Amino acid sequence: MVRPSIRCEPVDLKQILNRERYLASGCSYKDLHYSYRVGVSTISNIVREVTRSIWNNMGTKFMACPDTPDKWEEIANGFWMKTNFPHCLGAVDGKHIRLRKPDNTGSMYFNYKDYFSIVLLAVVDSEYRFIYVNIGSYGKDCDSSIWKESTLWKKLTQGALNIPTPRPLEQTQINVPFVFIGDEGFGLHDNLLRPFGGTHLDKKKRIFNYRLTRARRYVECAFGILANRWRIFHRPLDVKLETAIWIVKACTVLHNFVREKDGFNFENAHLPEIHLDNLPKAQNIRGGLSANSIRTTFADYFLTEAGSVSWQDEAIGQILRNAISLYKVPIWDIVLGVKFINFKKECCEINRASRVKQRFTCVMGRAATGIYNYTNEIIGHSLESL
Repeated sequence: MVRPSIRCEPVDLKQILNRERYLASGCSYKDLHYSYRVGVSTISNIVREVTRSIWNNMGTKFMACPDTPDKWEEIANGFWMKTNFPHCLGAVDGKHIRLRKPDNTGSMYFNYKDYFSIVLLAVVDSEYRFIYVNIGSYGKDCDSSIWKESTLWKKLTQGALNIPTPRPLEQTQINVPFVFIGDEGFGLHDNLLRPFGGTHLDKKKRIFNYRLTRARRYVECAFGILANRWRIFHRPLDVKLETAIWIVKACTVLHNFVREKDGFNFENAHLPEIHLDNLPKAQNIRGGLSANSIRTTFADYFLTEAGSVSWQDEAIGQILRNAISLYKVPIWDIVLGVKFINFKKECCEINRASRVKQRFTCVMGRAATGIYNYTNEIIGHSLESL
């Protein structure tokens, strides 16, 4: 499939790429040079040419964005069956891909984590497959700005994406559009849902955030699977910017190829620490009245008999109970679909060696009793009952 697009074969390409010697193991050009006695510049040309051919020849088959309502509905049905989230067209998120500083780019690719990167923005279905990727944006950019510059967003806003027409949710009468789901870094839109922001959230909003996060985790898992299988992402890409983009594109296509052809059970895979970092979250991104009402409709639906799941009430408090059982867990690592503390330098910790009120220990001067009462108000019930 790839070979016809390659102009020459100075070495056996199967040795370098098909045996996962470069992409899968993450070895350097010098490692390949000493292993196969091939010049570094030759290897560089081979990698660039083969990865470009993988994208051009395999991308149309193994990463074809749905172009008909039936194909979009197939994805939505997958999310409904696996996550109980209706009308979901895909989970969207972005990750930083480390690379050496590109030539003559200044600080354009320097991100908030203090290293150089390009951004992989992706939409994932319920089978952990990438159905759309946008690769190569500046590392300094955030999710929302990259999303709004993507071709998928432009087609969506122009009505050219051929998504299904709005229809009522089960046992309801109000037409609800099909939507993508993202985190708080994305702007709310009629066809893009994000969690409710803020800290003082009622039960309905907390349940909505839990249900949305439960469906959105598929894109996070897809990134983890990608980094686990293609270990070239475990270190900065020491290649030119153009080659780095082709490498990432090729890996996303090969990810889908393996997912479809290999039959590997990703759900049971052991995923180590993910070496791809989240993008910074843009602040104060608010949707219009229509977008807010659509999100509220979903939130109301999750409280009905048809839309609720039996474990959701328990789930919104279970994560905190699990964290309290641990020793000194930073409170901002406790995910309830909302942020407990909206600052970076002040940290509260939970210490199981003392009573509940004393478990909230301030590191930077914030009163423990205040944190205790504050958290009680957020989760809607007393910590004494946990």
